[in-house]
Amino acid sequence: MARNFRVYEKKRGHRRTGSRKLGSAGEALFFAVFFLLGCGGLVALFTTLVVPEWRVNHEFVQHTCTVLGTRIAEKAESDGGTVYRPEIQIEYLINGETYVSWTYDIHNSYSGGRDEKQAILNQFVVGAQYRCWYNPADSKEVVLVRGYNWWVWLLFIVPISFVLIGGGGFIYSALHLGRSAEYRAATTRRMVQPELFDRHGQAGADFPNVPTGANMTNSPGTKLAFRLPIATSPAWALFTTLLACLMWNGIVSVFLVIAVSGHLEGEPDWFLTVFIVPFVLIGVGLVVIFIRQLLVTSGIGPTLLEISDHPLYPAGRYRLFLSQFGRLKMNSLEILLVCEEEARYRQGTDTRTETRRMYQEQMFLREGFTVRRGEPFEADCEFAIPGNAMHSFKSDNNEINWKLLVKGNVEGWPDYQRTFPVIVYPNVSGSSNP
Repeated sequence: MARNFRVYEKKRGHRRTGSRKLGSAGEALFFAVFFLLGCGGLVALFTTLVVPEWRVNHEFVQHTCTVLGTRIAEKAESDGGTVYRPEIQIEYLINGETYVSWTYDIHNSYSGGRDEKQAILNQFVVGAQYRCWYNPADSKEVVLVRGYNWWVWLLFIVPISFVLIGGGGFIYSALHLGRSAEYRAATTRRMVQPELFDRHGQAGADFPNVPTGANMTNSPGTKLAFRLPIATSPAWALFTTLLACLMWNGIVSVFLVIAVSGHLEGEPDWFLTVFIVPFVLIGVGLVVIFIRQLLVTSGIGPTLLEISDHPLYPAGRYRLFLSQFGRLKMNSLEILLVCEEEARYRQGTDTRTETRRMYQEQMFLREGFTVRRGEPFEADCEFAIPGNAMHSFKSDNNEINWKLLVKGNVEGWPDYQRTFPVIVYPNVSGSSNP
């Protein structure tokens, strides 16, 4: 599966054109840097803003202190402006030892608005006693206020944007490594698949609750009548997996950092540690699933399936034409005709869905062959819909779905499966079966 990069392509006239693969690799590297910067920004914000606030609200111990003085700290900015922060000098006694500290909140951050800082200081009277919270692991670390600041979460917009742009761009570049602009445009159009079934599942007055599948005959085939649309684009599946992986692990990482920092400081929170272990394992599983999906999507080329007629009827016979692209050493490639029943029901306040496979037939199997780059593997076969087959059906709570499954076992790569839905109509008098 190795890929060879060339700096130049063939000469065109008196000039050379740059290597398309090398350009795609540079584009992927650019987006990868964006993605890593976003991840680094998320980690930095969590460790410097979120984690300290959580520790103040969960780990710091409430105590009593005496105010000794107040002041407004100032700092000059590079643009000539000035920013401020309130500072209050307090005295407190812990285990017979007296501590004196200038403090206010855990962030000690500067901002504009001197009058606002003065209003904060006016709330404290010198010589009076107030509540404070100190770090039991370091008694010198103390604050006079605690809670959560909503503005902290606004800062996450920037790194999250970097992660989404970088991750999405990297996936797009990886999927189109070395592809031409025309190929990219065609693939982008195919990624947004039209809805295969109409919203209410109606096929007209003659066949109520039978999906029409009108959008399944919009694309003509090269060898047979129609090219079947794939149920889910591999690129969309990869993006969904990446999004789930980032969201889950981003949330879990907050608690993981807190748990690890507690162990490093000698104050382990064993309840949090034990509680977070299964969530970390799920996050690792999501990373594995994403890597597997990335390998399948980037390493295995498109799968095209054409059919001689559509919709289908019981007892009807049809032809299929399969094209598998890529550069693969296949252990096996098969096509299955499958019928599944899906039922949705309520159990208490939950809505549950159960799927049962009612019918399965292997229509094609080829073992031990190689798919070469630029030379897709092509095969055709015939199949028949059983004469007593239940037709396709769609209602609010029940569905009967027929589909063609292309399953591949590739040497050195994860197995893959691609689904192509089909519609089976009732075999009523007057139906024209092939």
